[in-house]
Amino acid sequence: MAEIDHIGIAVKSLAAAKSIYEKLGLSISPEETVEQEQVRVVMIPVGDSRLELLEATSENSTVAKFIAKRGEGLHHVCLRVPNLTAAVERLKKDGVRLVSEGIKTGAGGHKYVFIHPSSTGGVLLELVEG
Repeated sequence: MAEIDHIGIAVKSLAAAKSIYEKLGLSISPEETVEQEQVRVVMIPVGDSRLELLEATSENSTVAKFIAKRGEGLHHVCLRVPNLTAAVERLKKDGVRLVSEGIKTGAGGHKYVFIHPSSTGGVLLELVEG
């Protein structure tokens, strides 16, 4: 059964974006860089889920392009699934469009894959195993 793992929010500046969450008394993880995605991230626990703030480290990153086109805001929704490999195989078999073919390793060592918005009603959907 899938659960919401986190909601990704694209921001121009982690330092500026973190302040509202700090004012709310929420804890914020140390910054982590995900080189392959060209982003710096922090996680903010909220109940059983988290908010992920994403700041681009390169003008060529997908987050920088997203902000240039749409501005800061909701970037993706991430679902935690019990078996990521099986889920990806099932999606490929059913013709679901993935952003990349393989499972990648991201922040915190989590394995992940993104499902293209064209297959999800316009929302970038990330899957992680957990």
